Amino acid sequence: MQVGIRTAAYHHYLLRSWQHLLPSKERQYSLQQIAALISHFDIVALQEADAGSYRSSQCNQVAQLADDAGFPYWYQQINRNLGRVAQHSNGLLSRLHASQQDHHALPGILPGRGAMVLRFGEGEQQLVIAVTHLALGKKTQFSQLDYLCEQVGDARNLIIMGDLNQEAEVLLRDSPLSKLGLHAPQSMPTYPSWQPRRGLDHIFLSQNLELVRTAVINHPHSDHLPVAAEIRWQAP
Repeated sequence: MQVGIRTAAYHHYLLRSWQHLLPSKERQYSLQQIAALISHFDIVALQEADAGSYRSSQCNQVAQLADDAGFPYWYQQINRNLGRVAQHSNGLLSRLHASQQDHHALPGILPGRGAMVLRFGEGEQQLVIAVTHLALGKKTQFSQLDYLCEQVGDARNLIIMGDLNQEAEVLLRDSPLSKLGLHAPQSMPTYPSWQPRRGLDHIFLSQNLELVRTAVINHPHSDHLPVAAEIRWQAP
């Protein structure tokens, strides 16, 4: 969600870069639009949210989206803490209560990439959801996925979703994810949001989870378009 910065062209990366450090009135409008969209879903993963700092006018964006979109539960991982200036985070909004949540710092040359692992229910029907935002380089991505696979390799019902900064074919065929036997919706371009060419944002499912339908939603309030999926899971 790029902390609520609406990016609609490459030159906006430069012209609107100040919004990564300073407050902006347009940010609240973007959050309102995002909340209206996600209010129709049961579980929502967020990347590049601010946890409450100067640039967001002390607004915890994950908490605000949960409130505005009517989600009773929200979970957050601050993965790059710049104090009062900025607090980059991953988030998850849910209509189900997570029985367990774990936060992991992912390996990499530079700190700041993380993964949230949440578990819903117990026993064989337990649903495990990992939310992550991977690095840009393939070598580091594979190292991060190798670590993540160690954390979720025991899950029978698994969803991995987020901005993975890599095409699905590469991740499922060549990366450590290949060990998990995941399947994915048909890869569709999500980046850049104004003229999508690359599919970098994904929802990966274990074989026990049935994919009913999927879509990339034309909702350009970030530099990436959101991905949606309807799945069947037998809750315990």
